Amino acid sequence: MHALDVLGDPVRRRILELLAEDGELGAGEIGEIVQQEFGISQPAVSQHLRVLREHGFATVRPEGRRRLYALDPRGPREAREWLTPFERFWLPKLDALGTELARGKRSRRLAAERAESSGHAVRPTDPAVNAPHTDPAPGTPPAATAPTTEKET
Repeated sequence: MHALDVLGDPVRRRILELLAEDGELGAGEIGEIVQQEFGISQPAVSQHLRVLREHGFATVRPEGRRRLYALDPRGPREAREWLTPFERFWLPKLDALGTELARGKRSRRLAAERAESSGHAVRPTDPAVNAPHTDPAPGTPPAATAPTTEKET
């Protein structure tokens, strides 16, 4: 079974999440949570734990009558190594997103500083300050804007 096959099951992913959160859990504790969340039997939980152990995602150690499970870094490492050649498809997009988020944050900060220095308060919900400018996709008509009217008193 490939590492991604192991991770393809939502029950096994949940068990790994629990182990990542708590470091080490007893089989009974894992079983209670997973049985409640997924409505599966204790033997089914044991089967998932066995798959995780056999494929390098979890370790087990006895402590008296308990079996304590913890994450094993080998399984996630195998999955990461398999995914590495594909990073070129999404990392540049994530980098670009990070750049755009930083630009928007900077723009909001500068607008707030300008407003503060001129004595005008800028509301954090002001769309002119918070909305990043994005050009529509080619061939897309510009978004309609609602006309602004003065409130009559």
